Amino acid sequence: MLAAGVVHSFLDVVPTLALGVPDPVMAVSALPGHRLVIEGQGREAIRLSALGSGLAVAFAVPLAIPVTEVMTTAYPFIRENMPFVLAGVAGFLIVTETTTRSRVGGLISFCASVLLGTCTLDLSPAAPLDAGGVLTPLFAGLFGAPVLVDAMDGAGVPEQSAATVTTSRRDVVQTALAGAVAGAIVGYLPGVSSAIAAVIALALVPGRTGGRGFIVATSGVNTANTVFALFALVALGTPRTGVMVALRETNTPLHLPTLLASVAVAGIAGFVLVLVLGDTYLGTVGRTDYRKLSFGVLSLLVVASFLFAGIVGIGIFLVSVLLGLVPPRVGCRRVHLMGVLMGPLALGG
Repeated sequence: MLAAGVVHSFLDVVPTLALGVPDPVMAVSALPGHRLVIEGQGREAIRLSALGSGLAVAFAVPLAIPVTEVMTTAYPFIRENMPFVLAGVAGFLIVTETTTRSRVGGLISFCASVLLGTCTLDLSPAAPLDAGGVLTPLFAGLFGAPVLVDAMDGAGVPEQSAATVTTSRRDVVQTALAGAVAGAIVGYLPGVSSAIAAVIALALVPGRTGGRGFIVATSGVNTANTVFALFALVALGTPRTGVMVALRETNTPLHLPTLLASVAVAGIAGFVLVLVLGDTYLGTVGRTDYRKLSFGVLSLLVVASFLFAGIVGIGIFLVSVLLGLVPPRVGCRRVHLMGVLMGPLALGG
């Protein structure tokens, strides 16, 4: 289970880059990875992601020991003041927007998502799957479907150029290290996503690295999060990811040397698989009818919402999609929608 989680943190960049690529006229509001794909630099983006994840594993393992010692001491204080901590994170995201319009849009998006989470997270609707819940329609609607909807009229993945990494080694290493450090935030704080940690990571990196830096940082956060979440489970007994919940529920012996060896082997496998599969995946999607592909994935998200939360889940999904379409139209980052978790947690939900 742990190895699968690590490999997933490497490979999830591939469909993220290939699906939801908008029309070039919408490139300004597109995700950083999609902007690179539109420019024909998707193959470079895949390699940057692999480097970010691979370096994050190398950095996170030695960092996890001192970070865990600090968090073991500090966590009771953080837990008692969690509303203020999460409010501080939300405020940081808003003030780091680049314009007044985007800050206002970020505040509106955050508050709307808090309201959505407050109204839905405590629901337990009847659903075909016993292990269901409202998180699936919420996150599919807020972060998945809107990207696909905006890309329905796009031309899909254009022809990609050479895979040469143009970012300097120093910038890649610095950004991956910042991602690993920010990954600790995701590993120990509830409601803080990898995208939020990536924004924090880029603030730690001197200079502007643009979309390439965001890919390295996000990939680093995703993979480092697995390592830090493992240490958080061992030291604090608090699972922060689905993999850690599964490890706890199956009463898996938490023998760190064995588990860390699994992380190392999985990291190597994930790095190789990204390079082997990434270019082929981009090429395959590029030859596919993009409108039909986007419609097919949207249909699967609707089905998943029903399976996990029944008819109520489909309603939550549709409302979430409408809210998920707002951030790019008001010029702010979609990451503010994580208020759907942060808000209820801060309010004691």
